[in-house]
Amino acid sequence: MKRTAKAHWTGSIKEGKGELTTQSEILNRTNYSFKTRFTGEEKGTNPEELLAAAHAGCFTMAVSFALTEKGLTPKSLDTEAIVSMEGFGITSVHLSITGKVSGISTEEFEAVTKEAEQNCLISKVLKIPVSSEAHLVS
Repeated sequence: MKRTAKAHWTGSIKEGKGELTTQSEILNRTNYSFKTRFTGEEKGTNPEELLAAAHAGCFTMAVSFALTEKGLTPKSLDTEAIVSMEGFGITSVHLSITGKVSGISTEEFEAVTKEAEQNCLISKVLKIPVSSEAHLVS
């Protein structure tokens, strides 16, 4: 399986702008620029936001998979991924998940999420610290 995305850019780094298009076209000529990345003065996305979205999605699916393997069906799983940067480097990702899952203790839910934190595909390709926290609600 291969997934693709395309980036197009015109102009200098600060005044220029680009467009991102994914294979599925869920992103289709989506704006990205210096301003969307560093200043927030323009509507659009940026690589770090897309990394956070990819990691949140991958991690949440890994938790769902692990719960399903245990014979449990989550009512809901909600994850926020926070990508931290210093200078021109991404230094860490923190994942915060809240789950509504019957038939599991808080300790078991935390164990499932810790395993997913290390084993989801996006976590595996990152060479930065990845941490998580889990919240089970009834």
